Amino acid sequence: MNGMRKRWAWWRRSSRPAQRGRFRNSLLFRYLVIIVLAMMLLPIVLPVTTLIYSILLNLQTDIKPKNPYYPSTTHTEHSWHREAIDLKGANPEQISAHLRKIQQDMFPDSQIFWVDTAGLTRLELPTQPTIPKQWSAAQAIAFMKQASSEGPFTVVAFIGGGKDDVNQGYMVLKVPRSFFEHPTSDNGMLMYYLLFILLVLGAFIFVSLLFFGGIRRRLLQLQAAMSQRGEDGLPILVATGRPDEIGKLEESFNRMVEQLAESRGRERQEEELRKRLVADLSHDIRTPLTVVRSHLYTLDAENLSSKGKQSITLMENKLKDLGSLIDNLLTYNLLSSGKYTMNNEPRDILRLVRECAASWYPVWEKEGFEVDIDLPEHSLVWNVDEQGFRRLLDNLFQNVVRHAASGRYIGIQVQRDNGREALVIADKGPGMEQQSSEKGAGIGLAITELLAREMNLEREISSSSAGTQIRFLNKT
Repeated sequence: MNGMRKRWAWWRRSSRPAQRGRFRNSLLFRYLVIIVLAMMLLPIVLPVTTLIYSILLNLQTDIKPKNPYYPSTTHTEHSWHREAIDLKGANPEQISAHLRKIQQDMFPDSQIFWVDTAGLTRLELPTQPTIPKQWSAAQAIAFMKQASSEGPFTVVAFIGGGKDDVNQGYMVLKVPRSFFEHPTSDNGMLMYYLLFILLVLGAFIFVSLLFFGGIRRRLLQLQAAMSQRGEDGLPILVATGRPDEIGKLEESFNRMVEQLAESRGRERQEEELRKRLVADLSHDIRTPLTVVRSHLYTLDAENLSSKGKQSITLMENKLKDLGSLIDNLLTYNLLSSGKYTMNNEPRDILRLVRECAASWYPVWEKEGFEVDIDLPEHSLVWNVDEQGFRRLLDNLFQNVVRHAASGRYIGIQVQRDNGREALVIADKGPGMEQQSSEKGAGIGLAITELLAREMNLEREISSSSAGTQIRFLNKT
């Protein structure tokens, strides 16, 4: 893990200047590129799509005109002129007979007539009231003008072709324009454009989903890295991706993990230094303490005044307190480092409480305490370490004597708590918030917390100006 952090630190230092301040590496720039490409795609693809649709429409063979005899105006016009050429040299009876035949075979539902060189209408198929029997030049011109601008589709052809002579007259074909109309394809074109727009919109949404899905995936990976812990209890480093905002967030997260690792290392060093200092001081203090105790014992054997003996007694008590403080320091040091040997076994804690209370009873009696011990007759078995539990009780009883002596009361009881039995130790002192003349660093109370945790006991403290109550419950 440390090697990985060192490699990450080297890569971050070497790559950071090249990534800083580049807008083109940002998520905003990438999404703007997607939008711009989509906007540029529309004016290019729309004409191409229209061209493709037109080609496909012309290639369709199933689209036919309403009347199959008239596929197109061009085809009809060419056919009519070809029939006129075929009549070259025919007499009037042959012309009329041929026109009747082609109307039936080639141009059904049409209007046909022909005019000879004298301007006389020779044949009408069918009879047409608007057609004059005798044509003048003005009437012919008016008819041609009207036929080209309105009414049915009209084709005029000179009989015989009209190239060498026009002595045979001309013939006229009139076809309703509706015969040339194809089935409308407006709905198809509309559906085609609608489908195209939906496809483009769907493609844009799909690309956007891929874009934001990638962002979400990277954020979830970062979240998972934050929730996971390595062997040292710290979050694991994440692999950085693109140099965008999320990439910078990943870099910041890795820097934070590095700083936490460095801080954790400094804390370990300081903790080891503190433990070593406490152990050395405790060993160094015990030697002069033993010497002072021996000299006090020698002085106590001398013929001293009552005031002198009181001073010796006071010094002995203070030396005992100092010795107890050293023991507490060593115990706290061992507990905090996990080196305190615990042997949790099923034991009757009420027996241990009675034995410890009996050893402290003379002290309470000397200090004028009201001792209220209310323990049931049955056994209360918890998994505890006997020596550790005795030390826990001794620390609590000593704290009551030191810090709650003004209340002159100690209570030891067993109470029911949600179906479980709790050991309760109470006093009527000024409470933990008040200053005491004997108040120290709180090592004794910290030791009771560590001992309770090692024996899987739950500790609850409630303190006020009316006193302090400490409850112990077995978690198992």
